[in-house]
Amino acid sequence: MGLFDLFGSRAQREQEALRKLAKKLTEKFGPPENRQKVIDQLAGMHTPGALATLCLRFTVASETGITDQEEKEATLRHLVDAGAEAIGPLREFVRDQEEGITWALRALARLVPDELPGVVAAELARLSTVYTKEPDKKLALLGWLAEHHAGADAPGAEAALVALLDDFSDDVRIAAARALAGRPLTEASREALILLLLRDADNARVRGEVLAALHRLGADVKGHRPSVEALLVEPWFLDKDGVVKKRG
Repeated sequence: MGLFDLFGSRAQREQEALRKLAKKLTEKFGPPENRQKVIDQLAGMHTPGALATLCLRFTVASETGITDQEEKEATLRHLVDAGAEAIGPLREFVRDQEEGITWALRALARLVPDELPGVVAAELARLSTVYTKEPDKKLALLGWLAEHHAGADAPGAEAALVALLDDFSDDVRIAAARALAGRPLTEASREALILLLLRDADNARVRGEVLAALHRLGADVKGHRPSVEALLVEPWFLDKDGVVKKRG
């Protein structure tokens, strides 16, 4: 039996060490000083694996809200200070994790602001093709896109948003409509919003949000006027050109 057989390879030892650190890092009921020690330890290792493990602090909320915020802010600072080394782990975190996505987006916004819209659009495109039981991750990404009015030039952004108009979750369909409303109007987005309006004609909440999106975009309902007009209620109406308007 050789030495590596007895103790394992260096990569295996590092992986096991990171597994143990990750367990301590994500112990929400443990003493805060233990988590802070692990945060500093991981940040000082300067390896992709350590930075990826450090990101896991974003996935849990400790029992003390103020401490939780402080620890996550410290984690964010360490990742930003790591510079280019943290970009890969952060992108993987956005792709692989369900919780804590907005923290990773904040870090990437400081490190690669020009690339971030593309990262968000790519993940939304992937999520639009898979079933997810909880919509939280989709909503976090859609909220970021809507809030920052970003992604107008990101490849695939519009296609991803249009696809999410078919999501099973009312909240996701609404968030996708809001995000589209913050982008330049295109024929593809206009048609997709109108089709959603007609599909969800009996869903007052979705119907109102889609009408608000069409109104904000200054969109007409060309090709669908009779169907759209039949479901309108105050304060919504169509002008002579078929553009969605709101009284008051």
